[in-house]
Amino acid sequence: MQKVILASRNKGKIREIGAILAKCGMEVVSRDDAGIDTFEVEETGSTFEENSYIKAKAILDIAGVPTIADDSGIMVDALNGEPGVYSARFAGEDCTPLDNNIKMLDLLKDVPDEERGAKFVSVITMLFPDGRQLVARGEVCGKLIHEMRGEHGFGYDPLFVPDGYECTFGEMDPEEKNRMSHRAASLNKLEEMLMEL
Repeated sequence: MQKVILASRNKGKIREIGAILAKCGMEVVSRDDAGIDTFEVEETGSTFEENSYIKAKAILDIAGVPTIADDSGIMVDALNGEPGVYSARFAGEDCTPLDNNIKMLDLLKDVPDEERGAKFVSVITMLFPDGRQLVARGEVCGKLIHEMRGEHGFGYDPLFVPDGYECTFGEMDPEEKNRMSHRAASLNKLEEMLMEL
């Protein structure tokens, strides 16, 4: 299997991306497992596309093997698309997912149900040593509820109900979520691109 380094330490992302890329004959290893754990990549981009490229390029420059980076987050209608690229640090630099969810609930506490639309966005960039570059974007629309529900997933999953469902991503069976999430959508597009190479 071809080794691909994932420029992430997020165990949830590693599991999701690894499961899908295994179908393409690729073994995904985290940057830590690849021995690239001594530096931090500064995400200075203003879009998911820019940040995923920055992360992938930083690892490629060190390792010299195919690299994948994902930048993802949630865009909330009532917050004019925020937090967007700042989703992971919405409540501050050293915040936890719980801190982010509490801040989100507080900001939306007076927002009626019909105005609580949101979408998760995932952009995956895959860079190859020979200069080839694949960029895949996936989105899933839904709404944010008034309280956290569910123990699965990570990030804003306990608040997000995708369109057509009654349960949150946090309540959803992980395998089902992996089939229809924003990351699944971007990975499916990436898989199609890989098959065409």
